[in-house]
Amino acid sequence: MSKFDMIKPYISDSDESDTETDYDIEQLGPLEPGPGEHKLQYNYCLWFAKKGCHRTSITQVKPTEQEYGKSLHIVGRCASVEQWWSLYCHLIKPTALKPYRELHLFKSGIKPMWEDPGNAKGGKWVIKLRKNKIDRAWETVCMAMLGEQFLVGPEICGVVLCTKFPEDLLSVWNRTATDQASTARIRDTLRRILNLPPNTPMEYKPHCDSLKKSKTLLNKS
Repeated sequence: MSKFDMIKPYISDSDESDTETDYDIEQLGPLEPGPGEHKLQYNYCLWFAKKGCHRTSITQVKPTEQEYGKSLHIVGRCASVEQWWSLYCHLIKPTALKPYRELHLFKSGIKPMWEDPGNAKGGKWVIKLRKNKIDRAWETVCMAMLGEQFLVGPEICGVVLCTKFPEDLLSVWNRTATDQASTARIRDTLRRILNLPPNTPMEYKPHCDSLKKSKTLLNKS
């Protein structure tokens, strides 16, 4: 397997079901910085998903946990600044992705799913951004997370980009929804690094609320 084989399912970005070869993250082995590289405080995995690919019927509003897990593909991993830029330079810009695609940059060991133990008690800050702002915003927030600019210790889980129409969604996930000091610091850091106007809407969503809503919708379908 070559260094960039894992990017292929992401580059194709077709509207068909996810039939491409996938990689078991548990079998990829440890990742270390190369000689002379600048080690990140945490290792990270980049994931790609086509939202809704595994709905079992047109009446099903939300995919189940198992179905959503199948839609997630590992794109790449990084343990150093140099590895991140090597990966990032091979990625399609968010503005070139079709609607309802998701990019997830998460700490290794945490899957980008509400049900993951690292996320289950947490939540996310969500920002809606215009298409002409999303490329720079995605890069800026990813770099802030990799560089530990949020200053909340291990609270940050990952960053998610979801392409929609006419606006895209950018969110930062954290471990503990009840940690008001950390959630406030994450919010304030996002406003600062993205230079958001004071009236920009930002919403915090605990994952437990999203899980309850998802289960309710599934029970009705």
